[in-house]
Amino acid sequence: MKILKPKFWDQNYFTFLSILLLPITFLYGLIIFLRKKLVSQKKFPISVICVGNLYIGGTGKTPVSIEICKFLKEFDQNPVVIKKKYPDQDDEIHLLKKYSKVLVAKKRSEAINKAIEKKYNFAVLDDGYQDQSIKKDLSIICFHENQKVGNGLTIPSGPLRESLKELKNCQIILVNGKKDLEFELKLKRYNSDIEFFYYNYYPKNIESYKNKKLIAFGGIGNPENFFFLLKQNHLNIVKEVSYPDHYSFDEKELDKLNKFEKIYNAKLITTEKDFMRINPFIRKKYDFIKVGIKFENEDKFKKKLKELIK
Repeated sequence: MKILKPKFWDQNYFTFLSILLLPITFLYGLIIFLRKKLVSQKKFPISVICVGNLYIGGTGKTPVSIEICKFLKEFDQNPVVIKKKYPDQDDEIHLLKKYSKVLVAKKRSEAINKAIEKKYNFAVLDDGYQDQSIKKDLSIICFHENQKVGNGLTIPSGPLRESLKELKNCQIILVNGKKDLEFELKLKRYNSDIEFFYYNYYPKNIESYKNKKLIAFGGIGNPENFFFLLKQNHLNIVKEVSYPDHYSFDEKELDKLNKFEKIYNAKLITTEKDFMRINPFIRKKYDFIKVGIKFENEDKFKKKLKELIK
């Protein structure tokens, strides 16, 4: 059963629960450490770009991966997005396939080998920073300004998949939000060579929803970021409904949402990723916000990608 992310994860201080869970957190960290020690890295003959995270979910890896592929195509390169096969993440794969070439396998290394066979020259890993079996040519870690690193602790005491010390293997930090020098200094304590880039989402199909009452629902890593985006763009959100990441919308849950629609006399709206998780036979009844990305220093970011072209 999927549950919503604990609220104490995003406190900027330690709570009783986060401290209580520290023994399990220590054990989790030990398992991660031992697993890495047992893995040998492989270097591939094509360039590998990893778009990963430390904060678990909702940091924008998928749209960033799509944008990187778009940039690489502008340079006459032939990129493909690499995804590891998980049973509950078909929504991400379907979304990626709308905008980019995608290869999926049980192991990322298998998908990269497929990419080599198919004559792609760039493999863009959507997730995989923690996968030590692959030698990356460029590692990008994504954060969102609303959560940053949460309380700074690893699972289950906090929202981090591994310690901030693991930023030592990262070259670029990509932040969804405004420039934050304090945050930069905090992370540079773990790697002084990291470069920071900033970007923002912008809704592409927002005009038809202005001056309407809306009920926003989402089952992504941080649904509140979706709600925040809608409010930033002055949409009238009368109710917000949050679900766990990769939530599967069954008939019962959709009926509940449809009742909200009648009660509030408002239109239901969701993310494109959530839209892909609704039964194809009925999803046309629901609307989604199509989101694009705008980099603050796009030319400089593109230059970093160009440096990888062999």
